[in-house]
Amino acid sequence: MILNFLMFFFNFIGLIMVRSHYLMVLISLELIFIILFNLIYLYLNFFNFEYYFGLVYLILGVCESCLGLSLLVYLVRKMNLSYVNSFFLC
Repeated sequence: MILNFLMFFFNFIGLIMVRSHYLMVLISLELIFIILFNLIYLYLNFFNFEYYFGLVYLILGVCESCLGLSLLVYLVRKMNLSYVNSFFLC
């Protein structure tokens, strides 16, 4: 359990420090998602609850990763950029 919190903390620090490439941001977010899913699973297993909430969380994470990868493919094909620092959204 302590290892999960340490991994979450270091991935969050890595997300903040290495924000230059879009794919690296997606990988860091997916690692944070997997660690949070593991913590939810451990919590539900400890109290003998049902695992439906974990399943819904996993489905939402898969949708989020598909959306992120499709946005990455769109940016690389249409605008020829994949760096987060060059985005002008506002």
